[in-house]
Amino acid sequence: MRWVSQVQCSTQPTGLRCLWATILALLLVTPPAQAAVITPELRAKILAHGPWPLTTRPDPSNRVSGKPAAIAFGRALFSDDGLSRFGALSCARCHKPDLAWGDGRAKASAAASLDRNTPALYNLRHMTWFGWDGGADSLWMQSIRPILDPREMAASPEHVRDHIAATPSHAKTYTRVFGKVPRREKPERILANVGKALAAFQETITTGPTPFDAFRDALARNDATVMERYPEKARRGLILFVGTAGCSTCHAGPLFTNTSFHDTGVPQAAGRPDHGRHGGIEKLISSPFRRAGPHADGQTRHANRALPGAPAEHDRGRFRVPPLRNVALTGPYMHNGAKPTLADAVRHYADLDPSKLQPDTARFLGKASLSATDQSDLVAFLESLTAK
Repeated sequence: MRWVSQVQCSTQPTGLRCLWATILALLLVTPPAQAAVITPELRAKILAHGPWPLTTRPDPSNRVSGKPAAIAFGRALFSDDGLSRFGALSCARCHKPDLAWGDGRAKASAAASLDRNTPALYNLRHMTWFGWDGGADSLWMQSIRPILDPREMAASPEHVRDHIAATPSHAKTYTRVFGKVPRREKPERILANVGKALAAFQETITTGPTPFDAFRDALARNDATVMERYPEKARRGLILFVGTAGCSTCHAGPLFTNTSFHDTGVPQAAGRPDHGRHGGIEKLISSPFRRAGPHADGQTRHANRALPGAPAEHDRGRFRVPPLRNVALTGPYMHNGAKPTLADAVRHYADLDPSKLQPDTARFLGKASLSATDQSDLVAFLESLTAK
């Protein structure tokens, strides 16, 4: 604690007045927050969250990944209401650029109300599994899902084929990108290719460097001058994040996700349990659009790098660990939007009861004691993950 060593009593105060002035001065002096110390172990953990951006390469299951014509086609399709059954919904209706490629709602709403939060589209090109339940193993497969979902765009492969073929600009571009005339293609093949064009566009939605990245890179080269520009509050939150709070156990690496699935103790709606990863695996292994299916390109149609087996009971209630870059812009939080703000999300983990979690998750969740100041510091760190 910082103490005042001497107080001057002016204007000839009495001894009592001088005593009270001394006490008041001591009470008004705020002790400085303890400086954040980065040990060699913490340094290694911090450096593991970069560098950023990551090296990119085309998706081997999508032959038009990274191709300019496919990207332009995907951009046009992304805003096309005609892909939906009733011609009133598009991808852009729920994934809005001015709302961090989400919709700002707790739960999505399209042709009907949904049970889950609309995820942001940042940096999806680097992910392994897609959707809160991991029900897709490629970005193009995930792009097909809302087109067919009766609660969202409610279309069919035949509707998509007819719309592409009947729209002159789409038919011309489809032929140029995929080398086939739409009217001569089977509906499922056209739907798969529409998903691939949409994926090619979404691969371009990435985030830039953040204040954290500037600090992390300065730490890597021992540049104290640049490191000092990083706010002390965010630095304390970072040390908690990779240290005693244990956040980086799941939110690992440059994307701040281990791409796995966990039960995080978010309450289920009464009478409407969401089976999470269990249902996602069921969808994945039964879909013709998976990477091991007939519509994947290259060698991925013969061997999926990580196709899971049958869903197990412990997969129920598990959801994908979301990446955290630009997280300050993507609320509400959790798979069902249950936490409106970052502070609410952090408080959720601070208040967790490990006895209510699955055993493997309880090992690293709900064990850290986080004060109100700790929680505020963690929020400051998370806000520093926003690209400038």
